[in-house]
Amino acid sequence: MIGLAGSEIVAQGPSLDEFRRSASLPLPEDPAAVLAVVGNSPILLGDIKPRVDVRLEQVLAKTKQKVPKDELRYARLRMTRGLLTQMIRDRVMREAFLLDQVATETAEKRREADETMQSKARQMFFEDELPNLMKKMDAADAGELDRKLGEAGSSLMAKQNEFINAMLGHLYIRSKINQDPPISLAEIREYYHSNRSDFEREARATWEQLTVRFENFSDQDAAYQAIWEMGREAFFGGSMQAVARAKSQEPFADTGGLHDWTNQGSLASNILDEQIFSLPTDAMSQIIKDQDAFHIVRVLDRTSAGVQPMAEVQDKIREILRKQKIEAAQRDLMEEVRSRVTVWSLYPDDIPGAQPLSLPESIASASSGATPR
Repeated sequence: MIGLAGSEIVAQGPSLDEFRRSASLPLPEDPAAVLAVVGNSPILLGDIKPRVDVRLEQVLAKTKQKVPKDELRYARLRMTRGLLTQMIRDRVMREAFLLDQVATETAEKRREADETMQSKARQMFFEDELPNLMKKMDAADAGELDRKLGEAGSSLMAKQNEFINAMLGHLYIRSKINQDPPISLAEIREYYHSNRSDFEREARATWEQLTVRFENFSDQDAAYQAIWEMGREAFFGGSMQAVARAKSQEPFADTGGLHDWTNQGSLASNILDEQIFSLPTDAMSQIIKDQDAFHIVRVLDRTSAGVQPMAEVQDKIREILRKQKIEAAQRDLMEEVRSRVTVWSLYPDDIPGAQPLSLPESIASASSGATPR
């Protein structure tokens, strides 16, 4: 796409077919236009449009290019649909939570329950979320925060509503999904054997190091004398790290010349790399010379290349399986929720199971660029 190609709005230009399809989709301009209805709760264009407007203005100011109207419309439509999809999902979970609380009650009871839940969530917003927002936006009071949010295409009321919907949806998910599902050793073992390649590792080592660089001495003889004295001091004093902090000339000197686990082949010095992965452990090396410096190392520990034992990775596997089970449970929950909460949307293809929402003919014709009949 010209102008918006490569921007944060349109990372990749659409295909010609996608671009043509988008041109036939409605895009209302009136903030009061209903984009979706979740249960009995409408979502208006005005709930989304300010954020889209601000983001488009930011990108256009950054690109400093004149963008054709059809490309600008495509970008606006794409952003609107993305924000609408997220808003619908939050509303769906909120409606499901409400239904779970008062499924068999009258409409009046449902409204009272909804107001009670909103009141509690609103209190949490003002006690917890509002101070965080004020700190993040560097606002002295709620009025200044609302003004700064408005500049970003939002408002204090919009943030409050987003928080309430997200909080009620979160409560519903927490009440329905076990966040610590049981995971058997058999499941861990099966995952390990099915994904052995994920647990392969290269040879690695950890060591202490003393270094003197040739550039810091008049000649290599002087450098050799310095490293020899450092090695002697470390050998008889018993602490390479203390000597490294005081005298070594390599980047890790401040931490006592201690190098954490490092894979074989990753060092810039091939000679040093070869020595570290061949020397005996727990013993000071002889003086090692490479093209830039003299070194003395002591290898503290080393492991060979190969597949990590299951005992070393079972906690990692357990966490992977835990997340997989939670994600699967969330998908199942969403399927169940869709059967309970009806969604009508102007863009039903974006939400599985959504019903098409029709605009009034005059609005639909104007928003798609057609001439009203």
